[in-house]
Amino acid sequence: MAITLTINGTLTRLEAEGDMPLLWAMRDLAGLTGTKFGCGAGHCGACTVHMDGEAARACRVSLEEAAGRSIVTIEGVTGATAQKVQDAWLRHQVAQCGYCQPGQIMTAIALLEAGYGDAETVEAVMSGNLCRCATYLRIRAAVLDAAT
Repeated sequence: MAITLTINGTLTRLEAEGDMPLLWAMRDLAGLTGTKFGCGAGHCGACTVHMDGEAARACRVSLEEAAGRSIVTIEGVTGATAQKVQDAWLRHQVAQCGYCQPGQIMTAIALLEAGYGDAETVEAVMSGNLCRCATYLRIRAAVLDAAT
């Protein structure tokens, strides 16, 4: 079955079953490996992408659900907010092992682009992304920094 969607601004046609998770379609068929597999149940946030501008867990979205939608991965994220988040990540030395970073960054960008940047909302939203290295304090500080 051929499914067409836009990935990082490029109209992409993928040959796969409609129930294939978007995560695996991006990684295995489109060659975009920046989005990581964590838990496979949508709990950890490692696979977070933007779907029509909103954060989505790619392991929980079927290719059929993504058809016709605009998907942005860590490889394709751009813009002023993305730059602010990436700069804050460096200033606060957030990354350690780096495995969760694509999902953390994509969640932070979606949060800030939706107009939220207060400490309470940042804490609530970012708590949905797990970090193996427990750099939560630096992650929160970076998001709040990028919000200013």
